[in-house]
Amino acid sequence: MTNSGDIVLVHSSDLHIDHSYGPEIYGGVATMGLRVVLQAAAGLDADAVLVAGDMFENNRLPEPVLQETAQLLGAASMPVVILPGNHDPAMQGSAHERGGLGAIDGVHVLGLTHDKAVHLEALDLEVWGHAHLDYGDMMPLREPQQRSTRWQVAMAHGHYEPVPDRAKKHNPAWLIGDDEIEATGADYVALGHWNRPTQVGNGGVHAYYSGSPDLAKTVNMVRLGDAGVDVSLAPVRFDKETQHL
Repeated sequence: MTNSGDIVLVHSSDLHIDHSYGPEIYGGVATMGLRVVLQAAAGLDADAVLVAGDMFENNRLPEPVLQETAQLLGAASMPVVILPGNHDPAMQGSAHERGGLGAIDGVHVLGLTHDKAVHLEALDLEVWGHAHLDYGDMMPLREPQQRSTRWQVAMAHGHYEPVPDRAKKHNPAWLIGDDEIEATGADYVALGHWNRPTQVGNGGVHAYYSGSPDLAKTVNMVRLGDAGVDVSLAPVRFDKETQHL
């Protein structure tokens, strides 16, 4: 936590760790997306990292990639809250479960270590969200969590439409609308599923997609403090030094 008493969070999503896709887009390092996010968070002296879905490309990853992921998370210098998405739902045998992420101190996986909400007592912060539990459709921001801490962040992985028409055929799945964002009453809504950083909603609640680190080349830096909520983009680094973290 900063000297001012503010909380600084780093929000990212759609890292898509994978033994084939990862090296293709990250120059040979399957876990590069996670590496650059954790490096950025450390450089920003962040208090916590939020990964809003699709940390893994799928649930069928080989053990070496899962072990490497676990090692990186175990070495993180701040708490990490992970929301499983549509690519890596928190089902039996998921990548999160097989990788042993739930046993790592400071790593919290919604749908695995916590049903719906994580309370980070040192920050007086609650982070809640509905993990994807299978590959079917669902409402990511249903049943808002009643606030029990000074700060509250909601996480959701899905497709934003201002006013979703859920009765329409051939809808995008996992819809998120303005009314649902507003109903959270959260200080910040950390969204995943879109590859570019974008602010959404009607402005009543701060709601942002972070984008994927490979395309956005940034993470969202979220500062919560007496002055309110400030969201800015912080660059990530893709270099040889990061490869050897």
